[in-house]
Amino acid sequence: MAILVAGGAGYIGSHMVKDLIEHGEDVVVADNLSTGHRAAVDPKAKFYEGDIRDRKFLDKLFDSEDITAIVHFAAFSIVPESMTKPLKYFDNNTGGMITLLEAMKDHGIKHIVFSSTAATYGTPEHMPIKETDPQKPINPYGLSKLMMEQMMAWADRSYGIKFVALRYFNVAGAAVDGSIGEDHGPETHLVPIIMQVAQGKRDELSIFGNDYNTPDGTNVRDYVHVMDLADAHMLALKYLAEGNESAAFNLGSSTGFSNMQMLEAAREVTGKPIPAKMAPRRGGDPDSLIAASDKARKVLGWKPKFDDVHDIIATAWKWHSTHPNGFDDRD
Repeated sequence: MAILVAGGAGYIGSHMVKDLIEHGEDVVVADNLSTGHRAAVDPKAKFYEGDIRDRKFLDKLFDSEDITAIVHFAAFSIVPESMTKPLKYFDNNTGGMITLLEAMKDHGIKHIVFSSTAATYGTPEHMPIKETDPQKPINPYGLSKLMMEQMMAWADRSYGIKFVALRYFNVAGAAVDGSIGEDHGPETHLVPIIMQVAQGKRDELSIFGNDYNTPDGTNVRDYVHVMDLADAHMLALKYLAEGNESAAFNLGSSTGFSNMQMLEAAREVTGKPIPAKMAPRRGGDPDSLIAASDKARKVLGWKPKFDDVHDIIATAWKWHSTHPNGFDDRD
């Protein structure tokens, strides 16, 4: 009996694989390596290279392995790209979920933990955001994830496939031992871009917009450490294994930090000047996103270990400073 991690060679997926193996689970990884890294996958996990949109690939995997539950990270997640290439997101994200759920139904796999997003809420009406708040996405990425949540709800109703949707906010940091971390090409996430400026790999940080309705005019986001996120997925698997009903949970620190605050914290952690400039707004970015994660803490028993953004940035800096070329030297 094994857990399948779809997208397990990606940033969050590889940390999930690490956490599962450290808890003694048998792990199977499926990844097409379009954005992930083979070297990020723990060697104790069994690896299948393929795409979850490929039904023949899934059938072969499910026939070969005794999969009891799936943790799904195999989705594109860059908001600005989704604004210019919406069909790419609906094809990969929404289309991939259709194929995966059909294969789960036919192979009798009844549990899935899904990597959802705060982007399903769109521009929130109040802060912090609760799970019961309206979901009105303002970009194709958020809409694709909302559609995936809705598909799982119907698959539960019709086929008894139980799910947990974890809607999380900005993920950052790296494994505490520095063995794996965030490495995208090109990089689009704030913290690793700040780290690249600190390393001297970029000349400066561009902050997109300083006229948002926030205290300092820059976007405010809720940051959660990647290993705290992995722990929440572990708890969600346990929640489903205990026979509970399908549910959605927000995952966040319940504290918002602006882009400028993140920059200042990174300067303190790294001791580097980290030059920055203001740039025009990007499409699809809400002013603020802050989670109310009380439900996850109460129902799942989730207890994040990294509540201080300085500690989150410190783990990211450990990874980037010891792996200046990311996984390039290991792939």
